[in-house]
Amino acid sequence: MSLFDQLKRRNVLRVAIFYLAGSWLLIQVLETLFPIFRLDETSIQIVVIILGIGFIPALILSWVFELTPEGLKRDKDVDRSAPATIESGKGLDRIVIVVLVLALGYFAVDKFILDPARDAEVVETATERARTEALYESFGDKSIVVLPFVNMSADPDQDYFADGISEELLNLLARIQELRVISRTSAFSFKGKGVDIATIAEALNVDHVLEGSIRKSGNKVRITAQLIDARTDSHIWSETYDRTLDDIFVIQDEIAAAVVDGLRVELLGEVPKTKKVNPQAFALYLKARRILDYFGHDNENYVSEAENLIHQALELEPGYINALSELVRVYYRGGGSNKVSPEEGLRLARELVAKIAAIDPDDGTVDGWLSWFAFYEDYDFVTGARHLQRSLMANPTDVEYLRDATPILMTLGYLDEAVAGVEYVVANDPLCTRCQYYLARAYRLAGRFDDAEAAIRAALILVYPCYYPLHRDLGRVLMFKGDPEAALEEFRINDNAEGVVVALHDLGRQKEFETAFSELREIDAIEDPARVAYVYAWIGDVDAAFEYLDKAFFNDRSSLSRMVRYPTFRSLHDDPRWQALLHKLGMSDEQLAEIEFKLPPLLAETLENR
Repeated sequence: MSLFDQLKRRNVLRVAIFYLAGSWLLIQVLETLFPIFRLDETSIQIVVIILGIGFIPALILSWVFELTPEGLKRDKDVDRSAPATIESGKGLDRIVIVVLVLALGYFAVDKFILDPARDAEVVETATERARTEALYESFGDKSIVVLPFVNMSADPDQDYFADGISEELLNLLARIQELRVISRTSAFSFKGKGVDIATIAEALNVDHVLEGSIRKSGNKVRITAQLIDARTDSHIWSETYDRTLDDIFVIQDEIAAAVVDGLRVELLGEVPKTKKVNPQAFALYLKARRILDYFGHDNENYVSEAENLIHQALELEPGYINALSELVRVYYRGGGSNKVSPEEGLRLARELVAKIAAIDPDDGTVDGWLSWFAFYEDYDFVTGARHLQRSLMANPTDVEYLRDATPILMTLGYLDEAVAGVEYVVANDPLCTRCQYYLARAYRLAGRFDDAEAAIRAALILVYPCYYPLHRDLGRVLMFKGDPEAALEEFRINDNAEGVVVALHDLGRQKEFETAFSELREIDAIEDPARVAYVYAWIGDVDAAFEYLDKAFFNDRSSLSRMVRYPTFRSLHDDPRWQALLHKLGMSDEQLAEIEFKLPPLLAETLENR
């Protein structure tokens, strides 16, 4: 008898086929299960090695022994002609066939169903990475971060002046479209931390760093600036300016020109120039802005101090637009020495914006504020969109303008534009928590839940663990991804009542759901009915959802305008009452069709390349 016949008679071939097919199937299953239990690729490799080692012993055992109805017997003791032995061989054939069918079935599902889905995810991930890289590469090596200049003055209180000059330089360079300039939030996040240049450049993905120091004594100013090639840690240019405060704007212009020359930037136009005002007014404005930026608008004493400084600046320079715009912020947020009411604050803010428009109608500040008033006070989205576009056109590289425009674009349903815009913002301000938060919101509203989760987790790295809005939004994303257990944990960190309710519902914890929902209705039926509507929309009670949405319209129209874009309410879109609600908000398809909005060319190009 030949060796092949011997192998066939002793079931060695059957065992080999069974072992290989079964091992392959086992490995595929484990590749799916191991990540769930947080086991890495090493565990899979160990299993493959063990199975490989076991293959030869399995063949040897199948050569020596035979599986019979009475158990294992040595091959020489088995009667091959016995009916039981023949049936045992057929049984083994059936087992081999079943394993082969399972293996082939898994292969078919993986090849034609799972694999295309994985490929799509890989393509999307690669596309996202390519977008970011394309944005970086579009600037070549023309990228820079302006670090906060060090205050070398004898008076530590002059720190505001050093920061202010740094920020003004940053804003001046940011107006150069051929440069990628990191925004203030990210640039200033390294202040006082002693981080080396190479680490900063790597964290912000820039090639050049502008740093320096400022010493101010009375009317005398010494500014030292140096431009560094972060890739080689070499100085490209440095200069020290010993001037008077009257020359502060000339110094800024000279530094900007030196940076352009040092980076060999080929400009389509001229190097931007600083708007010159009374130097003392400029210093007072910087101090007021520092107070508002660092202490906010909630502390009446600080706000009053900042307001007084702005008024002093305006006495010296009555048409100082930056100071007037800062005063708009003070009044609109209900601040000021008299702690004005919201209505009076809005009136004063509108008057100041009209004053700015009279001074310079083309200043982007005017349209920025007018768009805000139109959207959030007048609910006139057509007018708001027109002013928003003018504002962005006037400030096409201003990351703060674009960042603040993102929620408006999302409200209007311009989701692709919002995503493209905020991706640009994050690329230029990568350490900005609010920017990452807006990016996550844009992704979530666009139904890109994996991207939204990644953006939120990136933002959580930047802030303390209990930054509540991020945990709330992460919970919402996890709900849409079908993970209510993890979502519930996030909602509880945030103490987000409606989130807890929907998570309990999806987990089937009915009694807890009913109790929590009852408490939510009792608290928010009047105060915040939109949250109740959110739950009803999620659980599919359409009539109840519309009942509470109608209540929310009269309770907080502004918040409702943002909430109706939530994916949660998509279950209501086919109901005729949905367009009726949107029409009351000024956001029906017919009303929004009247809006003609276009992104600035720089961002439009980014959107086209997505």
